Amino acid sequence: MTHDHGKAILDDLAPLSRELRRAIPDVYKGFRDLHHAAFESGSLETKTKELIALAIAVTEHCDGCIASHAQGAFRAGATRQEAAEALGVTILMQGGPATIYAPRAYAAFCEFEDAAGTVAQ
Repeated sequence: MTHDHGKAILDDLAPLSRELRRAIPDVYKGFRDLHHAAFESGSLETKTKELIALAIAVTEHCDGCIASHAQGAFRAGATRQEAAEALGVTILMQGGPATIYAPRAYAAFCEFEDAAGTVAQ
């Protein structure tokens, strides 16, 4: 059985997000600006920030956030092992619920990596 926790989730959310973004464009612009500022490389590189966001997405049980930050972490250069270790810390800090959402996050990360054809462990 295949579970899509990455691209399929983002694809499902895209038309819904577009519709709401048209209704409240200033809110979305503000969020986009905040997003860019938060993920800009500084003392922490973007990859690390995306892994932090992925871990937080697990604790928030947000499948859309998981998919988005799994993709972001992959695009920023994170490896499967780095994603796995970040998710391991999430399991430590949140316990049982993270053992459900962390595998979804890992599957999403692996899905984006596999689609790019760059499996590196």
